[in-house]
Formats: sequence, structure tokens, C-alpha cells
Amino acid sequence: MGQVLVRLIEMHGIDAPALLREAGVDPATLRDPGARLSSETADHLLSRAAAGISDPAFALRAARCWHPSNLGALGHAWLTSSTLRTGLQRLERFNRILGERARVALSSGRDGLRLNFDPRRRDPVLHAVGADLILSLVLDMCRMNYGATLRPVEVRLCRKKPANAEPWKQFYGCPVHFDDRENSFLLPSRVADEVLSIANRQLAATLDGILEGQLAALDRDNIPARCKATLLDQMTSGEISEEGMAKVLHMSRRTLQRKLAEAELSYLKLVDDTRRELALRYLEDPQKSATEVTFLLGFSGQSAFSRAFRRWTGFSPTEYRAKKLGQAA
Repeated sequence: MGQVLVRLIEMHGIDAPALLREAGVDPATLRDPGARLSSETADHLLSRAAAGISDPAFALRAARCWHPSNLGALGHAWLTSSTLRTGLQRLERFNRILGERARVALSSGRDGLRLNFDPRRRDPVLHAVGADLILSLVLDMCRMNYGATLRPVEVRLCRKKPANAEPWKQFYGCPVHFDDRENSFLLPSRVADEVLSIANRQLAATLDGILEGQLAALDRDNIPARCKATLLDQMTSGEISEEGMAKVLHMSRRTLQRKLAEAELSYLKLVDDTRRELALRYLEDPQKSATEVTFLLGFSGQSAFSRAFRRWTGFSPTEYRAKKLGQAA
């Protein structure tokens, strides 16, 4: 995201490397895909940019400053998502990889799928500019996957209504409500759930495993995330026992149980939830046979997998696959 921010600032004629050095950051740092800017540094850059740029809508141009590679594995996973809903769910699930303070949240209703972005900034300028930057970027991501004609149903922004609201209306192509209590855009359900031609479920599953590992590494205290990353990595070897997981995480079994209980989880539930999530994903891939899925999930045989799957969904694996592939057709 630092690369996107620097491009946005430079697009408006500001010397971004000078601002980075002023904040104590070597500009060469941004060439390292694994490097991270502190929230304070990002806020400093945005604040200086907002002070030096006369256009209050300047952050909307972030949509012209990004490339999927800027978002790492998440950017590539986005490009393989089967629908906009699954792509936005990935963004919600892994947004902490991109930034540790701001939050993305999805909600579904009769009117469609709403993406809400909370910059978690008290400064009203930083809040408004951050919301413009992220919402414009995410909508452009949706347009890249779905098509340039994509228009939300509506957009809501916390920022005060500007003297000239036309830049926002032109970019989003829909009604924009200012002075609201949230920053969000709403997509029609039919658009959010339309199967995309660029979908690649097999590659998406691989990238999700990488993202789980990155999320776990980012927060060493997030024991459920670390367990899940380990399960995704070793599931094909068979079910990992609770004792085995505790050894992998270099803690006692009792400590593991306590850490999971703090997250209102048990080890058995974590394993079950992870298997269910993977099973649904694998069965949507017509290239994977039931036998292969059984192996990938670490079940002893197809009958054990079928029983578990019926418990999860009420369908057999064959019935679920026929239903999902029928919808995709």
C-alpha cells in the first residue's frame, strides 16, 4: 500500500521520497515487497499530501495508482476470485495484512452486499482522505474483475459535503451521501454473485494458504490464525492431533487449549471449521475428484468425508458439487 500512496502523492506533483526521508524512512524500503510502513508514517504522508494539494477529491485518483502486485498474494488471489462477493470476503478476512489499524467489513441484506471501511483515524482530514483512497481503490479492483461499467447502488461517506461533489459522483457513477455515519458502497446482489470469467478456484485456494501463513506470521499472539495456517499446510498428512499442534507452536497442550478458549474455540472445532471451509472451496473446482478432496482434507476414507460433509451442509459432496456447478453454468 505504501507504493500506491507514493504514486498518488507524486501524481499531484509532490516529492514523495523527500516526505519519506522527512519521516525517517528510506525510499528504497518500498521496493521490498515484505517491508511495512508504520501507521504513523502513512498518516504523515497523507496529512502532508492533503495540506499541499488543493483538490479535496485527490485521493479518488488512487484507483489509477495501484496494480495487483502491490497487494502481494492478496492481489493475485483477488484476480482469481470466482465472484465479487468471494473477492471482497478475502479482502475482509485478510485486510490486516495490508494495514493493522483500518478495518473492512461486509454485510448482506435484501438491498445487496455492502462494504464498509473504517479508517480508525480521529483526525477528520485523515479519516476522509483515507476513506476516499481505500473505497476508490477497492471499487476499481471490482471493476477490474467485473468490468469498467460497474456502478454501486449508492455510496455513503462520513466526510462533510464538499462545495463541489461532482468528482465523487462522476467516479462512483451513483448517488453519494455525505455527512453519513459510515464509509461504504453497496453492490446489487446479482452483481456481487455473478460468476466471473477470470475465476481460478485452484489457484485461489493455494493463495489463500499463503495468506493464512502471512496473517499468522504478522500476529504471533493470534493462536487461532497460527493453528489454521499449520492445518492448511499439513492437512494432507492426516489430522494433526492437539498434542502435535501444541508442539508445532512450541507450547504445552494446556496453554493451547487456554489460548483457543479465549477465542471461544476448541481445537476440534477449529479443525472442523477449517476442513469445512476447504471442502466447500475444493468441491467448487471441477478438476478435483472426490477422492482427491478426501485426501487433501486428511480424511481416512470417502465415507468419513461424506458423513462430515452432510453434517456441515445437509448435502452429500456429489449433490453439493452438482448444485454449485449448475449455478455457475
